Amino acid sequence: MLNSDTSNVIELNTPFELDISPKQATKDELSFTNTDTEYNTFFKHYLYGNIPCVVRGTVTKNWKSANEWIKNNKPDFSYINERFGNVTVPVANCDEKYYNVQKKTSIQLSEFISYWQDYIKKSYTDMPCLYMKDWHFTQDFPEENIYRVPKYFASDWLNEYYSAKKSIRDDYKFVYMGPKGSWTPLHADVFTSYSWSVNVCGRKRWLLFPPGEEECLRNRHGHLVYDAGAPELEDEKLYPRYKELRVSIEVIQEAGEAIFVPSGWHHQVWNLEDTISINHNWVNGCNIETMWSSLQSNLMAVKKEVEDCKDMEGWDEHCQLMLQAMFGMNYEEFYVFLSYISRRRLDSLKNGTPLILFGNWELGRNHIVFDLMKVKKILLSFISDIDTRSLDFFKNLGDQPGQLCEEIENYT
Repeated sequence: MLNSDTSNVIELNTPFELDISPKQATKDELSFTNTDTEYNTFFKHYLYGNIPCVVRGTVTKNWKSANEWIKNNKPDFSYINERFGNVTVPVANCDEKYYNVQKKTSIQLSEFISYWQDYIKKSYTDMPCLYMKDWHFTQDFPEENIYRVPKYFASDWLNEYYSAKKSIRDDYKFVYMGPKGSWTPLHADVFTSYSWSVNVCGRKRWLLFPPGEEECLRNRHGHLVYDAGAPELEDEKLYPRYKELRVSIEVIQEAGEAIFVPSGWHHQVWNLEDTISINHNWVNGCNIETMWSSLQSNLMAVKKEVEDCKDMEGWDEHCQLMLQAMFGMNYEEFYVFLSYISRRRLDSLKNGTPLILFGNWELGRNHIVFDLMKVKKILLSFISDIDTRSLDFFKNLGDQPGQLCEEIENYT
């Protein structure tokens, strides 16, 4: 590598498939690690194994947000309001359910901070419980380097791709701010992605359910429960499978700690104190196969929904439009996404130039090769998929997907 500072390089001991059979989490199991853990160890046991964990130690030690946004272990409302108060932010009402999510609106950050201060003065009563969440801070203030992605989460294809899309202001990097008692209902993350969350200040209570356990949290109509702590779950007529629930994990996340939530793990979160956190959704070579399977499953659901219209002209393309709206990505964009990730890595190998990620982390050569092998595996499945082959965009690509696979093969 051209970068002489190896402390900024995230690397694997070997680029080849890891021989791991993910273990089953038990009722009372949650893994803890610390900031001294080697990247390769974390990658092998948690990312590839799809196992949740909390990273202890001061992850936020050198973060600008931890040093400037916080005063006496509490949000510094005056500073935050002065620096960022004029921006519009999304705010959820934790007391108002809208379908199976919390009702959202958009207000100025200064207005939210004023509300928050009043809410504290009233001892968190007599007012709605509001939660500012999913604020794309880095889009609004790209020059403000308020945090550095922890090294364990630096291999992030999703934000690598979306950050490069100049035509669309989108990413999966968020700031959350909420008073004591604010919460997020039970859910699994977009694209069945990973997520990580770091408390800049405050404490959170997490309740996590391994993939498959959420089926015990559905009512007799198949709808997922809104609140995993709701007494109505005990009603066997309404939730017939709840008593079959075997595995759930509860953890308290302290200030300065990071939590890793694996793909497909449903979770619910409560703020136990006034809390500010940084959160990312992300995908990489460890869970790209899960994302591809989820994309296929969501297309099947769309096709089933509109199967009465199957004889209409352009039905396959119409299903892709619906898939984009429902899932956030369709087959064409998924191919563009994979192509972008592979091209950056191929260029790095060809030219001998470092591949720099968000947070100024550099991807090591073995890691690049691992990524490319994972892309190739998904591309081969994508090319052979019957739904892919029916689409006009794929027909117009000609031999490009196959040639990309051959190029990856040559360099790995």
